[in-house]
Amino acid sequence: MPKIGVLALQGDFEAHRTALERAGAEAVEVRTAAGLDAVDGLVIPGGESTTMLKLIDAENLLEPLTAFGQSKPIFGTCAGAILLANEVLSPKQHSLALVDLTVERNAYGRQIDSRIVTLHPEPASGLPESLEAVFIRAPIIRRMGDGVKVLARYGDDPVLVEHGRHLIATFHPELTADASIHRRFLAKVTQG
Repeated sequence: MPKIGVLALQGDFEAHRTALERAGAEAVEVRTAAGLDAVDGLVIPGGESTTMLKLIDAENLLEPLTAFGQSKPIFGTCAGAILLANEVLSPKQHSLALVDLTVERNAYGRQIDSRIVTLHPEPASGLPESLEAVFIRAPIIRRMGDGVKVLARYGDDPVLVEHGRHLIATFHPELTADASIHRRFLAKVTQG
């Protein structure tokens, strides 16, 4: 059983822990660099990316998180997707820069513009034919670098992508009963 950490500084980390357990992982909350040493993969949850960055800086986690992501899988959702991208817009901010993406923060609108939609993943993705997706002040992926693979789109926008060992969702899969996306991440972890 893979041991997956959930970065538990801010955001919906508890919902991810529960989703990972439903998917078959041992899930633990990670708040320190030492906690990273004990896990096989990491989820960076949704929340508020600016606040997360401040807490990451306060806990001296920027370098340990970057080093972790250079050798082990990370699954970033919503704010986590923002933190994984190498370029962030609206406003510009620094990040872990682990995936060659340009992401625009809050691009679908304010909290009142949040929505639940049905996605139809790419046929070769290995995911179910339809997935419920919860978008809350979601970012939009504006540019993808070489090697970034789209697994699902909302309209014309890529909303679930992978790049090497990393998985990125601009929505909140942990807020649904379907653990298939978390299972896909666990498969990435167990494949090394």
